[in-house]
Amino acid sequence: MTFSTYSSLLALLFQFLNSFGFIVLATVGLAIIFGMMGVINLAHGEFILIGVYGTALPYHAGVPLPAAMVVGVVATTLFGVAVERTIVKRFYDRLLDSMVATWGLALVVSQLLLIVFGSSLDSISTPMGSVGYGPFSSSIYRSVFLPIVSIAVLTGLYVVFTRTEFGIKARATIEDPETARAMGIDTDRMYTTTFAIGSALAGLTGALYAPALGSITPNRGSTFLVEAFVAVVVGGPSVIVGTLSAAGVLSVFNATGSFLFGTFVGQMLLLLVAIVALRLLPDGITGYVEDWRQRRRAEE
Repeated sequence: MTFSTYSSLLALLFQFLNSFGFIVLATVGLAIIFGMMGVINLAHGEFILIGVYGTALPYHAGVPLPAAMVVGVVATTLFGVAVERTIVKRFYDRLLDSMVATWGLALVVSQLLLIVFGSSLDSISTPMGSVGYGPFSSSIYRSVFLPIVSIAVLTGLYVVFTRTEFGIKARATIEDPETARAMGIDTDRMYTTTFAIGSALAGLTGALYAPALGSITPNRGSTFLVEAFVAVVVGGPSVIVGTLSAAGVLSVFNATGSFLFGTFVGQMLLLLVAIVALRLLPDGITGYVEDWRQRRRAEE
């Protein structure tokens, strides 16, 4: 293989890692709220955007970037708790109603950001520089650091929801809230805490991508929501496995299309995969795997 071929393969790998990290981080907060609470939060992109603004504003005021990121995460978490207590708690087990309510919330948030902060904020320079190879170059922050963070986030969530008392109570609340309540679990608190975790993860995504977005505008929330929603549809109900499998599959198509034909084609391939998945795997990848396991057990 020639050096040019190696460079192209390396560029494709970095494109894949870039897409993978973005999809995982954009999706995981939405996946928790939908998979564990049955609520589709169409304001998820705006939650992420609050994390972006919550990071950018203190950064431009002189706060160091790591501390500004913490501010962004905390601001989004507090906002999420307020939304859950005042709006979302009224729409549990009302899927379509929750979609309409959160869609309206998304419009309100984006317009408020436009009115209060204007049409754009100054961008934040991307840290860590870039690596060059042949005619290509890739951002170390986007293509290496953020994918590593995404794997760390999934690992941390796996430990929290499978190895801790909180995780056991949370899953019990989702599976059978009446029985969980009878066993002494404060289900209202569990719902609030779970929504807060999903909101915090959205804030973390916004904080991490604030230096990687370029221009910061009030309409950037849709950038995150589309890919997160597609990944939830493709991955299915399992938060960890569904997010990981969907991100892997979607990133292959998105990265290949983007590398060969441009970003627009990569996005179109991503949406095409979602359409095919809806037709062939209505319960997503993890739903199909679970059905296959049940059939195998029945045959045995």
